[in-house]
Amino acid sequence: MSGSHVEVRLERPARGTDPVRVLALHGLAASGTSWRAYAEHAAPAVELWTAELPWGTAGPTDWSRGGDPAEWIGSALAAVPGGADVVVAHSFSAVLAVQYLAGVPRGERPRALVVVSPFHRAEPADFHWDDAAHYLGIFQEVFEEALRLHAVRELAPQMRRDMAVLVRDRVGPYGWLRFWEGYLRTPSVDMRGLGLPVLVVAGEDDRFAPPRDAAALAAALPQGRLELLRGCGHFPMSERPRLFADTVHRLIAEHIAAPSAAATRAS
Repeated sequence: MSGSHVEVRLERPARGTDPVRVLALHGLAASGTSWRAYAEHAAPAVELWTAELPWGTAGPTDWSRGGDPAEWIGSALAAVPGGADVVVAHSFSAVLAVQYLAGVPRGERPRALVVVSPFHRAEPADFHWDDAAHYLGIFQEVFEEALRLHAVRELAPQMRRDMAVLVRDRVGPYGWLRFWEGYLRTPSVDMRGLGLPVLVVAGEDDRFAPPRDAAALAAALPQGRLELLRGCGHFPMSERPRLFADTVHRLIAEHIAAPSAAATRAS
C-alpha cells in the first residue's frame, strides 16, 4: 500500500512570491472539491494542492479491505512536487494524518499540520460499547450533511437521504470499520512524536466529531492549538470558508511564511 500512487492536483497557484505549498486531504466519501470554498479565500501565498484519496467518492471500493490506510497519507505527501509545507486534513483523514506523521522522521514531515473536525479520545477507557452503536447510527447522516453543503443544486430531503444511503453502502462495512479502528487507535498515538505546530479546528455545532474530541487532541499535542469556530458543524471549510481561511492564515503567518512575505503584509 505504501508504494501506491495518489493523484494530487494544483487547485490554486500562489499569488506572488514566497509560495507556501498546502496539501488538503478530504474526508471519507468526499473529494478534493471539498476545499474549493477554502481555495477562494486562502491567503495569496498559498499554493493549494488537493489529493484524491482511495476513500473518496471516485476511489476503489476495495481500499478498506487490507493494510493500514494511514500509509496513503505518506503517498499523498510524496506526490506533491517539492513537498508540502502544510497539510490540512479533514475528519477521517485528520485522524490518519496525525497517526502517520507522529511516526515519521522530522525531515519527512511538513512544517505544520491543520486537523479539521478530528475524532480523538485521550484514554482507551473513554470508549464504551454504545459508542459503536452511536457511530453506526449516524454514519449515513454525515453523508447527508455533505450532500446538503456540496451538491451543485438543492436536493429534496428524501432524495438527499436516498443518495446518502447509496454513499453509505458504497463505503460499506469495511470502510466503517477502518474509520472505527482509526478512532480506537487515537489514545495510543505517541503525540510526543508530532513535534510540529498543529492547529486543531472544530465547529462548535459539529454533531459528528464532538468539539470535546478536538479539545482533547489539542491538549495532548506538544504544539497544539484549538480553534472552535462558531456557526458551523462538521465542514467548517465549506460552512464558514472565510473564517476558516483566516484561521489557517494565522498559522501560516506565524510559523511558515518567509520574512519577506510577512514584511509585505505588515506594510
